Amino acid sequence: MADSTEGNTDILYLGLLALALIGLTAGLGIHSFIIGVNVTDWWKGRSVTPVDRIVTSLAIARIGIHCADALYIFVAKFFLSSQNSRITLSFISFIYAFFAFANYWLTSLLSIVFCLKISNFHTRLFLYLKGMIVHRTVYFIVAVVLLSAFSCSIPFSLEFTDEIRGVTYNRSIYNLSMGCSLMNQVYSFTIGSFFPLLFYCISAIFLFTSLYHHTTKMKMSSNLSINLETYYSVMKFVSFTFIYNTLHFIGSFACVLYYYLYCVDLTWLYTVLDFTPFLHSSYMIYRTAKLRSQMSKVLQKVIDFLFQRKDKETRENIEIVAL
Repeated sequence: MADSTEGNTDILYLGLLALALIGLTAGLGIHSFIIGVNVTDWWKGRSVTPVDRIVTSLAIARIGIHCADALYIFVAKFFLSSQNSRITLSFISFIYAFFAFANYWLTSLLSIVFCLKISNFHTRLFLYLKGMIVHRTVYFIVAVVLLSAFSCSIPFSLEFTDEIRGVTYNRSIYNLSMGCSLMNQVYSFTIGSFFPLLFYCISAIFLFTSLYHHTTKMKMSSNLSINLETYYSVMKFVSFTFIYNTLHFIGSFACVLYYYLYCVDLTWLYTVLDFTPFLHSSYMIYRTAKLRSQMSKVLQKVIDFLFQRKDKETRENIEIVAL
C-alpha cells in the first residue's frame, strides 16, 4: 500500500512538473517577446511610454513566477529528503510570493495609469494624481516592487528562523510549506493581493464611467465618422484584466484558506493559476498595436523560414531522385 501511494505521488509530481515546464516555456516565449520589443525601442532611442515601462516590469515579474513554480516542484520532487531542502523550499516560496505580489501591484498600477491617461475627469485631485503618477511611473514601479518584497519578507523571515533553529513540522506528502501557523502569511496575502485588487477595481470603475459617458456623447453627436472601436477595445481589455485578476485572487485565496484549514498545500492549483498570466499577456499582445505588429512580423519570419526550409528539402529530394 505504501509503495502504491508513493508511486501515485511520484506520478502526481511528475505531472505537475511537466505542466509547470510547459507554462515556463510558453511564459518565457511570450514575456521575453514583450521585454524584447520595449527594450529594443528604448535602445534605439524611440519613445517609451509609462505603459511600456509597466508592461515590461510586469513581464519580468511573470517570468519570475513561472521559474519559481517550476523550480519549487523540481526541488520538492527530487531533493525533499535533503537536509537543507526545507530551507531551499522556503526560499523559493519567498521568491514566488515576491513575484506574485509584484504581478498584482503592477497590474493595478497599469490600470491606474490607464485611468489617469484616458479618463476625462477635470477635478483638481484627478489632475494632480495624473501629473504625479503618469510622469513618475518609474518611481511607482520601484515603490510597488519594494512593497511586494516587504509584504512577503516578514512571514518568510520567521520561517527561515524556525528552519535554521531546527523546528520540526508535521507534514503530509503534499504539505511542502513551512509550518501550519499561517496568520502572518494571511496578513502578507492581504497586503500583497487584496489591496492591489481593490485599487484595480476603483480605477477600473472610474475608467469605465468616463468611457461610458464619453462614448455616449460621441454617439449622440452628428459626426458619423467617429470611430468608437478604440474605446471599446480599452473597455474589453480592462474587463478581461478584471476577470483575470479576480480569478487569480480567488484561486490564491482558496489555496491559502485550504492550507489554513487542513494544513495541505494545493501545489496543483498554484501550477494551474500560473497559466493565467501567460493568457493575460497573450491577450495584451493582441490588444496592443505595437506588440501585435511586432508579433505578426516575427510569425511571418518564422513561417517564411519554415517554408524556405521545406522548399530546400524538396529541391534536394528532387535532385537526388534525378541522379
